[in-house]
Amino acid sequence: MTQPSRAALWIGRVLTGLFAVFMLGASIAPKLLNLPVAHETMVQLGWPPGYVPMIGLIELTCVVLYLIPRTALLGAVLTMSLLGGAMATQIRIGNPLFSHILFSMYLALFMWGGLWLRDMRLRAVLPILR
Repeated sequence: MTQPSRAALWIGRVLTGLFAVFMLGASIAPKLLNLPVAHETMVQLGWPPGYVPMIGLIELTCVVLYLIPRTALLGAVLTMSLLGGAMATQIRIGNPLFSHILFSMYLALFMWGGLWLRDMRLRAVLPILR
């Protein structure tokens, strides 16, 4: 198995970094720091506020697994399940399609794109471009 090109590797790292920074700053940190915005958002989405720290820890675990090369695929699969749950929540409360419901898909494309570009094992399983 060959190594990814230098450009693909760095673009993959940048996408991975952008995804991780976004998740940490916009989702995980507010939950783990117990910020009011996290509680307000969860209530708007129909979740009891008591779930905020637990969901933050689950998100953090998924992102950390995704950032470790050896466990990146497991982290991506677990994060995808988390994003699927977020999408289902948005559908359930009737939020707009492109700005809310599909936002999880936008994040997933960044996450999987970054991993695909930097990991030849994933390219072997998902040969999107030949």
